[in-house]
Amino acid sequence: MTYAASRFSVAPMLDWTDRHYRYMARLISKRTLLYTEMVTTGAIIHGKGDYLQFNEQEHPLALQLGGSNVQDLAHCAKLAQERGYDEVNLNVGCPSDRVQNGRFGACLMAEPKLVADCVKAMRDAVDIPVTVKTRIGIDEQDSYQFLTDFVGTVAAAGCNDFTIHARKAWLQGLSPKQNREIPELNYQRAYDIKRDFPQLDIGVNGGITTIEQCLAHLQHLDGTMVGREAYSNPWLLAQVDSKLFDERRALLSRAEVVEQMIPYVEAHIAQGGRPNHITRHMLGLFNGLPGGRRWRRHLAENAHKPGCTAQVLADALACLPEEALIA
Repeated sequence: MTYAASRFSVAPMLDWTDRHYRYMARLISKRTLLYTEMVTTGAIIHGKGDYLQFNEQEHPLALQLGGSNVQDLAHCAKLAQERGYDEVNLNVGCPSDRVQNGRFGACLMAEPKLVADCVKAMRDAVDIPVTVKTRIGIDEQDSYQFLTDFVGTVAAAGCNDFTIHARKAWLQGLSPKQNREIPELNYQRAYDIKRDFPQLDIGVNGGITTIEQCLAHLQHLDGTMVGREAYSNPWLLAQVDSKLFDERRALLSRAEVVEQMIPYVEAHIAQGGRPNHITRHMLGLFNGLPGGRRWRRHLAENAHKPGCTAQVLADALACLPEEALIA
């Protein structure tokens, strides 16, 4: 199985799935495919920061690109391969106004030939998988025929792997947050695409919150992608390797994950960073356990303070009872 055909991945989420979250997630699950936040081609080519930075321990790791300029996407895909990414994914699912104004994201579903040209250019530029994350439709263009025409056109350009967010996107009148909740989920559309395109790797995203739901979807599909639940409740990932990949190995406890994050936080501080850049991703680590609220409160109230060190994690652990430390 290639990384592109992963049975389980964490969705790309702006401001959430940054390199610090991904480092922690990798301590919990070795097999989960991780995605960057969506990065625009403009930011990579013209931005002043290093938008491709990651830690080698994050593999397998996919870069999600936002853009529609064929040459720019090919260039960024090549840069991603040179930097060591395992996959490049094209965003054809984000419904925000800013993304639409840049002519990328979900609005590209209306231009399947352009998406196909982008995919072909990226595939010609790299050897790593080029994949697409899309919706089941946009606005009034939400028939199954519309989706099959899109998938068929893009697949003909060489894309073998699609993750389908099982909601259509409303490009006018709904916010990105509303677009994650209001349009009805229709998992059957993804199942039907797999039935009609059996040669493709098809995964599904949207509304998935448990490993049991993933297993149910995998009866019909090749992959599952979890978003907000994997962020707010990162310990969900602790079930992935054993239940979805049938791996039998010792897991770190939550406390051991925290202990391994301490030197990572120390290194970040040494480079001029602040502890809360990292600890904000760790607030949900003890959700549902005794002392979990005290853990969250201690980090939220202290990790942002001037002069704070990685000791804030050890102090937060000290707030927890023994049963939480060994869980």
